Amino acid sequence: MTLPGFNVRTAGAGWAVTNLTAASIQIKTFNMKTFVNEDKKQLFESAPVLKAVLALEIPTVISQLITVVYNMADTYFIGQVGDPDQVAATSICLPVFMLLTGMANLFGIGGASLISRSLGKGDTEQAKKASAFSIWAGGFIALLYGVLVYLFRFRLFPLVGADKATIDLCNRYSLWVITCGAIPTVLSGTFAHLVRAEGYSKQASFGVAMGGILNILLDPLFISGLHMEITGAAVATLLSNIAATLYFIILIYRKRAHMVLSMHPRYFTLRSGLPSEIMLVGLPSAVMNLSGVLSNIFMNRLMSSYSNAAVAGIGIAKKVDLLTYAVATGMSQGVIPLIGYNYSSKNYKRMMSAVKTTVVISIAIAVVSTAFLLTQAPMIVRAFINDQKTVVYGSLFQRIICVTGPFIPVSMVIITMFQSTGRKMTPLILSVLRKGGVDVPAMFLMNHLVGITGIAWATPIADIVSMTVAIICFIPFWRDLHQRILDAEAAGE
Repeated sequence: MTLPGFNVRTAGAGWAVTNLTAASIQIKTFNMKTFVNEDKKQLFESAPVLKAVLALEIPTVISQLITVVYNMADTYFIGQVGDPDQVAATSICLPVFMLLTGMANLFGIGGASLISRSLGKGDTEQAKKASAFSIWAGGFIALLYGVLVYLFRFRLFPLVGADKATIDLCNRYSLWVITCGAIPTVLSGTFAHLVRAEGYSKQASFGVAMGGILNILLDPLFISGLHMEITGAAVATLLSNIAATLYFIILIYRKRAHMVLSMHPRYFTLRSGLPSEIMLVGLPSAVMNLSGVLSNIFMNRLMSSYSNAAVAGIGIAKKVDLLTYAVATGMSQGVIPLIGYNYSSKNYKRMMSAVKTTVVISIAIAVVSTAFLLTQAPMIVRAFINDQKTVVYGSLFQRIICVTGPFIPVSMVIITMFQSTGRKMTPLILSVLRKGGVDVPAMFLMNHLVGITGIAWATPIADIVSMTVAIICFIPFWRDLHQRILDAEAAGE
């Protein structure tokens, strides 16, 4: 539409003058559905909180559980070979592999937080830049990491617990799953977070789940069918992450008219503080992974002073305990878009309701899963490997580690809430406390005091401390939000 005098276009709910001329006015309509379709907008703004929370979190939890299952599947199928050294090797490589997850969280969660907050403000240009930076920077850092692991593998793996019996196995496994698999592992995780930020939780979870299920199907084929053993497990993981990455690329391309996400290099920028905004918000999740890596390294080194059966046992116990952690992670990460969107649009009451709903549901699930892990420990560990020493160690460690399972969701939701609202230092401190800051010193102290079981007890000690500190940080922030609501009601807003 052309009128004499002004050049105006509509954007979202308002009007914007884009070019003032004496000759004409062009009015261009812009449908909000182009970037946030009406279903997603309703989910963020007006749907019942419980419905919105479950819609975002159920697919995320399912995908997290499938991810844990396929990580456990590697251990399970390798365990069927009957060689504790191969199970130990996968446990030793796990910390090095976990750094890739940390990178995905650094760029994925940081980018997702900025995208959801940008959409809450209607700033689609910033959201596009956030997605492009997260994708390209994440891919480059992953490539660099994969190359470095390969170059320094003979020095790296002995540092994290490998001995003469496991060093070659670690090298074979890491070649495929880390060196070759770094880019698809980081990008598939990053894509999942970014897609979820726009409310496409089902699609994000499907991509993660598809990769996990494919990994589970390929494991027995490569490990036993083709007699590749531990190398087969690594190749299966590589192929599944490649498949997940391709799925997300195709999804973003096909829905490009309805999504703000962009992989186009023209949106990649290092200006306006964008990298620091994304990386500082995502840093707590990355640090949690890094601290988890350091924690596992020290744990493996301490356990290896006893036996490889102890290393295999703690490796199985930690992977099984990830079931509780996966639920807490899925619940907290799934609600990021809802919290970030409503915080930016100043709908604090809805945001607070979403946080409370998430905490209650995740704690209830954690209590049930903890009871199962406590009562069924020997059966679960024996399903992985029929080696009596490993079963004894694994059952003992699993029962110790899982006792504070219901505490994990509290810490995770609080950390995620601070990330979703753009806070940087508080979630970083809480993340360091939860992994590395408390459990590593506790490992050495408890090992000195009570021996091998003390190493496992460091995990519940860290969970208790981190939850306590998280609640202390949470209370003043929660009170401030409540005061904002009262002030807005008093002002008649």
